[in-house]
Amino acid sequence: MVKELRVTPIRNGTVIDHIPPGMGLKILSILMHDDPAGRTMTLAMNVSSARQGKKDVLKVEDLELTPEQVGKIALLAPEGTINIIRDSNVVKKEKVVLPDRVVGIVRCGNPNCITNQREPVEPEFVVVSRSPPRLRCLYCERELEDIIGNIL
Repeated sequence: MVKELRVTPIRNGTVIDHIPPGMGLKILSILMHDDPAGRTMTLAMNVSSARQGKKDVLKVEDLELTPEQVGKIALLAPEGTINIIRDSNVVKKEKVVLPDRVVGIVRCGNPNCITNQREPVEPEFVVVSRSPPRLRCLYCERELEDIIGNIL
């Protein structure tokens, strides 16, 4: 007999759904870095999905994401959705949207770029492609090869 585990619903917080398989851990890591206090987080990996085949799902109690956090998630899960939960009900559901420009979320991979020098210049990228995400540095015009490894 196969025993099935169920994840309990959250009362208040955020559910990030339609995360590509394996990216849930990276998103979890980003949120844990941004929230050292340590909220309760539940990560389900490789869950069956009619739309994606497999997906990851992340539930975070008592947290509504900042625009910066949503921007980081958009780089890792461009097809993701964010559900805001209040009193155990979904009050808001939106698709993750990668903006035309990404500012201050990732660093340029070019060590000679002005954003990597001791200048007070914030990294800024133009979105070349949304799915898969591809970014080009506004300053040195180099396309970022490792988005995940350069997320701030």
